Amino acid sequence: MTRVAAIDCGTNSIRLLVADADPATGELVELDRRMTIVRLGQGVDRTGRLAPEALERTFAACREYAEIIHKHGAERLRFVATSASRDAENRDDFVRGVREILGVEPEVISGDQEAEFSFVGATKELMGRKDLARPYLVVDIGGGSTEFVVGDDRVRGARSVDIGCVRMTERHLVRDGVVTDPPTEEQIAAIRSDIEAALDLVEQTVPLREARTLVGLAGSVTTVAAIAQDLPAYDSARIHHSRIPYERVREITEWLLRSTHAERAAIPSMHPGRVDVIGAGALVLVAIMERIGAAEVLVSEHDILDGIAWSIA
Repeated sequence: MTRVAAIDCGTNSIRLLVADADPATGELVELDRRMTIVRLGQGVDRTGRLAPEALERTFAACREYAEIIHKHGAERLRFVATSASRDAENRDDFVRGVREILGVEPEVISGDQEAEFSFVGATKELMGRKDLARPYLVVDIGGGSTEFVVGDDRVRGARSVDIGCVRMTERHLVRDGVVTDPPTEEQIAAIRSDIEAALDLVEQTVPLREARTLVGLAGSVTTVAAIAQDLPAYDSARIHHSRIPYERVREITEWLLRSTHAERAAIPSMHPGRVDVIGAGALVLVAIMERIGAAEVLVSEHDILDGIAWSIA
């Protein structure tokens, strides 16, 4: 067993996984997994730069994670940064701060690399299941981008496109610094238009319609799954590998887009940092299901973090 620590820093959240990995058996024993909403991508789509307050929120989370990694005695650490830091002009400020706090160079990976990590993390434990048809389509709906990977024993195609929940919210739902609540039909249509255009782009290189099982990752998907099950609190064990029918996803999405901030915030499984962006994230999910004709989505709590952990081991 090798004790590893993996950090995934995205547009909306930064997450940590500390685990013991055994490549010989394919076993990954989780010791600590946590997530902090830092909204690193705040305003990046508009300004092209990481905001000073967003950087400080992220560095504060890094300091907390450094203590956890030290406590567990992880032998190896890998820090992967995704959409927001790829897009930012001042990403050197981000790299420098992370290096000073954690002692490692953050790797600003490409969307295709992000997609492959997500695929490995989500599917490694599914390969032996007889009840799931292959190939899989793994969809990771992040804050700034969404990754698509089709594969079975190997990746057949992967693509990253800029239709994350934060990016879509900031691009179409924010007026004078305030999120429209609830959004207008015109705003929803504008988001949907961006999603459909992005899906057209993905289909140029990724055989989406060959997929037989849709696997959904990340906070937008897991939050929809929690709402679908009417959970009294966020419960990873009940969310992981739950199967949510398309009709239920569509109903939830329509309600989220009609609801007010207060109504969404009152959902017991809703993280406060997702209240304003969950509608756009759910809309991405339902559009994907409609595009490929998916009857359900298999929800996974194992994702890019697990893929990063395996890459270290």
